[in-house]
Amino acid sequence: MFIPSKVLPLHCCPPNLNPNPKLIFLNPTGSLNCHPKTLEIQCAKRTGKQRYPSEKKKLKLKRKALTHVNDKFHGIWRLSKLGVPVQLDPGKDFLGVSEGLLQEIAKVIKFPVASMLPPEAFLVVRKSFDARKLLKEPKFVYMVDMDVHKLLTLEPRTWDFISRLEPKVGLIEHIEHMHSSSGDLISITHDYKIHKGSESRKGGESISKEGSDNFPTSKRPKVAVVGSGPSGLFASLVLAELGAEVALIERGQAVEQRGRDIGALIVRRILQLESNFCFGEEDKLGGAGTWSDGKLVTRIGRNSGSVLAVMKTLVHFGAPENILVDGKPHLGTDRLIPLLRNFRQHLESLGVTIRFGTKVNDLVVEDATVVGVEVSDSREKSEHNSQKLRYDAVVLAVGHSARDVYQMLLSHNMDLVPKDFAVGLRIEHPQELINSLQYSSLAAEVRKGRGKVPVADYKVVKYLMGEDGDTSFDSGATSRSCYSFCMCPGGQVVLTSTNPSEICINGMSFSRRSSRWANAALVITVSSKDFKALNCDGPLAGVEFQREFERKAAMMGGGNFVVPVQTVTDFMENKLSVTSPPPSSYRLGVKTANLHELFPLHITEALQRSIAMFDEELPGFISKDALLHGVETRTSSPIQIPRSGDTYESTSLRGLYPIGEGAGYAGGIVSAAVDGMYAGFAVAKSLGLYSGDIESILGKAQFAGSAKY
Repeated sequence: MFIPSKVLPLHCCPPNLNPNPKLIFLNPTGSLNCHPKTLEIQCAKRTGKQRYPSEKKKLKLKRKALTHVNDKFHGIWRLSKLGVPVQLDPGKDFLGVSEGLLQEIAKVIKFPVASMLPPEAFLVVRKSFDARKLLKEPKFVYMVDMDVHKLLTLEPRTWDFISRLEPKVGLIEHIEHMHSSSGDLISITHDYKIHKGSESRKGGESISKEGSDNFPTSKRPKVAVVGSGPSGLFASLVLAELGAEVALIERGQAVEQRGRDIGALIVRRILQLESNFCFGEEDKLGGAGTWSDGKLVTRIGRNSGSVLAVMKTLVHFGAPENILVDGKPHLGTDRLIPLLRNFRQHLESLGVTIRFGTKVNDLVVEDATVVGVEVSDSREKSEHNSQKLRYDAVVLAVGHSARDVYQMLLSHNMDLVPKDFAVGLRIEHPQELINSLQYSSLAAEVRKGRGKVPVADYKVVKYLMGEDGDTSFDSGATSRSCYSFCMCPGGQVVLTSTNPSEICINGMSFSRRSSRWANAALVITVSSKDFKALNCDGPLAGVEFQREFERKAAMMGGGNFVVPVQTVTDFMENKLSVTSPPPSSYRLGVKTANLHELFPLHITEALQRSIAMFDEELPGFISKDALLHGVETRTSSPIQIPRSGDTYESTSLRGLYPIGEGAGYAGGIVSAAVDGMYAGFAVAKSLGLYSGDIESILGKAQFAGSAKY
């Protein structure tokens, strides 16, 4: 589909802008006349009538935006999909402007001499690696911002070429007024306090009075944040920066002690129920996430103000700056631990009280309002020594494995809504095999994470229906999706059980991703129909559904945290012929088992059909060296706790603010951190600590209740 662009007046380059009249630049169009041009509308997935209504609307808005550029010589030109061949790029760790990138920029603006373009005029916004087989050759793909004023100042002879530059959907975009970068969360709150203090002085008020309209100046509002995952951390940071007296309550141990507890689990098979791969500093950015790949990919808008604020805050606390540019940013366990320590120290400098090893047993409720929490030492089995602590607000930021908290909430007649999630198995291949499947001859350039190209990963998604629309295999559901989840290149399989009689696993990687193995969960979506088929009813039906297969996996493994495994080839043929499995990265031992009998038949068949389709996409995915591990059940929260969309307050109990992944409003580190950040401002506003409009700075809040990374 083509549309004519609006005819723009031709701008001729003034003579005095060419300091070297002997150097002649040819008009790339071959003519000095301005002709109507056509713009090709790029659509990656669907075209014409196949487009969804939302896609048609978005495309219509883009076309409208492209009809006119007010002033081509001011603002920013954003150039996308600039492909630099591997041999012309310095490699994955270089985030500057290389000669190869300048050549691609020169092609787009039709400037004849790439080496004359000043690198200082260009900023790399995004860099990713594309090795898809449909390409002639693998490339690093860039998104670059071109500062027109700086470019003209450093190289005036580009003027004529910019005058001919036209927007193209998905390729060239003119940004007239670049929104000021939101900065990290600390800067945002500091700017607000400075602005508020300035307004107070103008109004003749005392700056110290600014704190809260609902509390006397001598009393700071007290807030308990339960759970130190990303949502809890970011909510605590916002509230503490804005003047609240924050207590961060974590049932697990600080990251240093938690590391020792996990070591005891791996070496001596001693599971600390409150300090393990799921519980501890910090759940998910820690918690299950401290010992994970530290993935920072998200589906809620990579370039949004809220996501950028989270990323910049992580950089402030020690994350490498390349996470701001990398197309698939990740941290790794080794980088997460010092980052968490820096985060904790900053919170403590703000006066936040951090109570590790403290379990919340109950809420203190008066007149349908939460006024505090009842806590005890999480290492003590008895709750007789519990104490009641009063707070003006309680932020509930637990992870999706805090099943006892869900049970406690039900005792207060809180509304908990069962939510769809996904279950399946974790597949592990030799990393060299995945490198070869994805990169072919380029696989040698990986070099265990130290080479020119990134360690190969994959992401596969398939939507399944019965033959000819028959959904009998599907337990009554009309369709089902199977996808790879939490893919960990150069990683290892780890235990995430919180009960010795249950087996649940996940994957993790260090920052270099140098392990011999690559693993990913292959999961199938499940819903209330699946829960009912196993006689799992009520608000916690999803939790019981998870436990059913975690207990079964533990029995298949024979106990003692041994994980049941089966080769992919055997799983596809419903047999157990291989009794001596390929090597596994799981350190507590594996045992061959009939994993094809673990799930109900319709789930097993859906997994088998999906794996067959994945093999069509990645020939070699089904391999004698590929090993399935059971079981993966905690992909996202099985429930959602209803809350107000504006205030984030529970619809069942006033004074309680359920947030993050455990409450069903996030699916990963970044989305959980974003949810905690917005919730922090909402709670601060309810306490009179904040009167601004955070959406004007960070944009409208978006929620990702699913766990697809």
